[in-house]
Amino acid sequence: VAFVVCRSLEGLKTFSYLEELILDNNLLGNDLLLPRLPHLHTLTLNKNQISFQRNTCEILLDHLAEVVPSLQYLSLLGNMACPNELVCKEKDEDDYQRYRYFVLHKLSNLKFLDTRKVTKREREEALVRGAFMKVAKPKDAKVGDDAASTSPVMHYTPLPSGSRDLTNHRGM
Repeated sequence: VAFVVCRSLEGLKTFSYLEELILDNNLLGNDLLLPRLPHLHTLTLNKNQISFQRNTCEILLDHLAEVVPSLQYLSLLGNMACPNELVCKEKDEDDYQRYRYFVLHKLSNLKFLDTRKVTKREREEALVRGAFMKVAKPKDAKVGDDAASTSPVMHYTPLPSGSRDLTNHRGM
């Protein structure tokens, strides 16, 4: 197994019977164009530069639906399009679930998305509401602006106020 950073995916068109493709850590963005790969069932695009900016991720998912019709496993972990509450404090599990519904709406044949098996309930929810589940925020909105303007910033310190001055200390 060789690990190479991809500069071009042009050569993939000669591998029409390709079944698995790992393109992790390649700086690939929403403009990713794959050739038609009718037998591809596994695609990992972890840690690239795929995001939900200006509907370009939707265009990418539509492209994947068209060129890889047999796709059953997709992983987008480590991309901005895949909300992760451990990396970004503005994201939570609900954001991740909405993302799953949206991706499943676009790629209804998926059996696994990221690290989790697609459930029957998720598939049903994706059919009904997936089109409305884009994880996006208005351009000018900033998380927490309202809360910050109504309450002062409180800095917590476990030390009493007299102990905070570095020049004023007493030994035991």
